[in-house]
Amino acid sequence: MRLTNRTDYALRAALELAASEGEALTTSALGKAQTIPASYLGAVLADLRRGGIVKARRGPEGGWTLAKGAKEISLADVIRAVDGTLANVAGTRPEKLSYKGAAKGLRAALVAVRAAEREVLESISLADAVAERFSARVKRLLDEPKAWR
Repeated sequence: MRLTNRTDYALRAALELAASEGEALTTSALGKAQTIPASYLGAVLADLRRGGIVKARRGPEGGWTLAKGAKEISLADVIRAVDGTLANVAGTRPEKLSYKGAAKGLRAALVAVRAAEREVLESISLADAVAERFSARVKRLLDEPKAWR
């Protein structure tokens, strides 16, 4: 899995908002908390707003908050809001690919990778990630020494 800077920034901003427990945070405060350039963060937050992940409030108590509870938003939701599909090959969904000869099995392998990625990312809410609270399946993956190399 390869995350773009934009996706990394979106995940970190969403997690910072989840940790704020409903307190509105300005773009500047979010940027400082996660060392994200405020000018770039504004565009990322706009994507997250269009994706229904965050909402903006105006005025002296204004700033950004999550559009739903942190338990209701998965890491996959955030990624989809800024990148679209979770896994693709050169912009094509793996099930739409066609390979020949020795590479024929690659399509199934890529579909399996996407399924595993989806299973993990959809199972972890923003609240879970902030609290570092993971399912037994994710914990088993994390306990595997090869996971950290």
